[in-house]
Amino acid sequence: MPDPRVEKLAQVLVNYSIGVKPGDKVMVQGGPVAEPLLKAVCIEILKAGGHTLLRPIMPGFGELVYKYGNDEQIQFIPEPIKLAMETYDASINLMSPVNTKSMTNIPPEKMALANRAQGELFGTIMKRTADGDFKWTLALYPTHASAQDAEMSLSDYEDFVYRACMPDMDDPVGYWKNVARQQQKVVDYLDKASRIRVEGPDVELTMSVEGRTFVNCCGERNMPDGEVFTGPLENSVEGHVRFSYPTTYQGRTLEGVHIWFEKGKVVKATADKGQDFLLKMIDTDEGARFVGEFAIGTNVGITKATGNTLFDEKIGGSFHMALGRGMPETGSVNQSAIHWDMVCDLSQGGKIWADDVLFYENGIFIPELR
Repeated sequence: MPDPRVEKLAQVLVNYSIGVKPGDKVMVQGGPVAEPLLKAVCIEILKAGGHTLLRPIMPGFGELVYKYGNDEQIQFIPEPIKLAMETYDASINLMSPVNTKSMTNIPPEKMALANRAQGELFGTIMKRTADGDFKWTLALYPTHASAQDAEMSLSDYEDFVYRACMPDMDDPVGYWKNVARQQQKVVDYLDKASRIRVEGPDVELTMSVEGRTFVNCCGERNMPDGEVFTGPLENSVEGHVRFSYPTTYQGRTLEGVHIWFEKGKVVKATADKGQDFLLKMIDTDEGARFVGEFAIGTNVGITKATGNTLFDEKIGGSFHMALGRGMPETGSVNQSAIHWDMVCDLSQGGKIWADDVLFYENGIFIPELR
């Protein structure tokens, strides 16, 4: 029996997150296991009057390229992909992993090589997004692999995913519009700030956000969503942070990542697990050692880390930072082939100040911002 939540999620992605209009060209991509949601999304695009290009992602193909491809082949980006990202109106990417550990034994230098090759296309997507010429959204179709990472049964994980994406099943769009209104208070407040200070267990950071813009994330680019973010001034981040939760990047999971900054740049980085990969990735290019994003997670419905950054970075009571490329709409000018989010819990003793005014403590905003 079809799960009605699949059809409802497709409606939210197409009609709210992307807002497909007649004539829009939309690329849809995902693995075969996500067939129910892929079909539902394509149907909704057609009903909205759009044109759809379906790009199935074969499980394990990326691993084959790394194992059997030479440097030129690893760096190759097919022309149809470039064309779609340069000319289409939107894309919907449905993550649906069948093996989240398939890249574990791939040499990190090969992955860094691929990242550098994709940097220009990544930049094109970010610029078109900031200019309003391109919309994209990222969602997840529940699979056994993701459920295992979260230490849940598939049925429990499905409940977790759909509750996070559509807390109000009767009116999911209305729910996210209300989130937008609530978070706008925080955005308006922080847009007036010049400096941010974060303190808590294993974190002591300062950064300048003067002249930068905070962005209200309310279900448009990510589903689920729930964060406000900006790009700090590139040379301003000082201090250190040990990220509370494991972080996964390109199929590799790291634990106990601890990073020190001076004049905005990573000067020391360690990890309890995966340190070699961490060091290789932050040497991808010059911008990989600088912060492209500072964000506060606001989704109180996500209360535990499940090993998937799409969900973990939204945890209410957390903040996250991304090493690498910043989003142009924030004013960030940091350029890099990577954008790697890492999450830190602030619910137990964490505090954030804006221009020396405490506005966030133990994972909760001051009353005026709730």
